[in-house]
Amino acid sequence: MRTSTINRKTGETDIELTLTIDGTGRSEIDTGVPFFDHMLTLFAKHGRFDLKVKVDGDTEIDFHHTVEDTGIVLGAAFAEALGEKRGIFRYGSGHFPMDETLVRVALDISGRPFIEYDGPEGVPHIGDKFNFTLVEEFLRAFSFNALMNLHVGILYGRDPHHMAEAIFKGLARSMDDACRIDERIADVIPSTKDVL
Repeated sequence: MRTSTINRKTGETDIELTLTIDGTGRSEIDTGVPFFDHMLTLFAKHGRFDLKVKVDGDTEIDFHHTVEDTGIVLGAAFAEALGEKRGIFRYGSGHFPMDETLVRVALDISGRPFIEYDGPEGVPHIGDKFNFTLVEEFLRAFSFNALMNLHVGILYGRDPHHMAEAIFKGLARSMDDACRIDERIADVIPSTKDVL
């Protein structure tokens, strides 16, 4: 079982997270941020990951610390659960539509953290509280702690909910592809360096 449980407590957030990579998409999500709960629920569902997240954060200030710190912990959980990364396909990518929106996601679980994010400026809040810039903050925290290259581009779109949802679904599907075991090399680390 490729699984990880991480507890992380700071002066801003207290997070308990359990991830099972080879799951069925079951989730129990309670971050105190309803829209973010929705994004993590569909991330688990479309990636076929089992995910349990409980966050007690300083949401009375804003949602930034909760979203960023959850990205840190989720990324670290993937890194821990994948271990030496033996046999994984390593790469995942695709184009992901959501009504009028089209998003491109490409990633490499390379051991080298990097993010390239290309999205429109001045996107309005989702509902009346969730700042769309928090999507990029989550992606940065996630990619750096999962030790992976992540490229996300919003090719076009108008509705901020649809743009965020396409990103999270695309990230989920790409992570699922990258984390899968290639039976041809099930005990091999997929790098000429023999380490990821």
